[in-house]
Amino acid sequence: MPKKVLVGMSGGVDSTVCAWLLKRKGYEVYGLTLWLWDPSGPKENPCCSVNAAEIAARELGIPHETVQAHEEFFRLVIEPTLRAYREGRTPNPCTFCNREVRFALLLKEAEKRGIPYIATGHHARIREEDGKYLLLRGRDRAKDQSYFLYSLTQEELSRALFPIGELTKEEVKRIAREKGFTAAYLHESQDLCFAPRGIGELIPKAEPGPIVDLSGKVLGTHRGLPNYTVGQRRGLGISSPEPLYVLALDPTRNAVVVGPESALYAEGLVAGELTWIAGEPPGEAFSCEVQIRYRAAPMPCEVELKEGKAYVKFEKPQRAVTPGQAAVFYRGEVVLGGGVIERPIKNGA
Repeated sequence: MPKKVLVGMSGGVDSTVCAWLLKRKGYEVYGLTLWLWDPSGPKENPCCSVNAAEIAARELGIPHETVQAHEEFFRLVIEPTLRAYREGRTPNPCTFCNREVRFALLLKEAEKRGIPYIATGHHARIREEDGKYLLLRGRDRAKDQSYFLYSLTQEELSRALFPIGELTKEEVKRIAREKGFTAAYLHESQDLCFAPRGIGELIPKAEPGPIVDLSGKVLGTHRGLPNYTVGQRRGLGISSPEPLYVLALDPTRNAVVVGPESALYAEGLVAGELTWIAGEPPGEAFSCEVQIRYRAAPMPCEVELKEGKAYVKFEKPQRAVTPGQAAVFYRGEVVLGGGVIERPIKNGA
């Protein structure tokens, strides 16, 4: 009897080819779209499309359902994201979404239907080794999405399938074109799907405040902390004989702190809200690589765990360590775990 799998379908090329690969391997494939948006509004947006998912399911010859999940999405993704921005942090909503919504809800829907496996079109891989499930980078490093999945548990990984993680994006598109899937010709989804014009549109009443330099001198007025991020240079609206960059967002003073680019570099970071793929860290102190943004290159580092925090020392200083972003720990292709950056470490503190 074929194994059943519930595939999360956005209507895009990755989830469509994911379902096709599993069907070709002999799985009994069911498609499901978690609709994260207003049920009375249009059935497509920059992230996903019910109509495109339904077309993909028809082309694949598989059953398809849509489950409304806008309340969960607002509570578990949008609200924490807005709260973080108001607190002067720059979060990565995709980590919230993958942990709290896409996997948790997809597993819940699979359990309701008696389906043992779930699958998504993520560019990542899973390997079982010595009774543990490892999460690995996707084969296509340019599209690798393991960074967003660092908080998955052993239980989730034991039931998850990422078939396109073994393919490059071009191979995925070639399969879609060869099979005549409509998804091959659709635009790719975009980041920050719920605020395509920037987070400021969702916090229109963000309070203006001072732009200050490292000495505390007021140089201008900002438009509200959510409109700025560490490392930003453009759009500050102040003049200076040398380029100035956002160094920090200070919610206690409602201030944007600016300074020279040299002041952006940090020797390390402190991260909290730690989770580990294996269920536990590799040790109280260990060497690995850390990735501090989705597109950042991994950097060799030393990690020391103290009182639920990770104290990370980089091999070389890193630019624009940003509170709220994820710090994800790797050993080669293997994801160890990660946490949320609380602050950079500069000058040893």
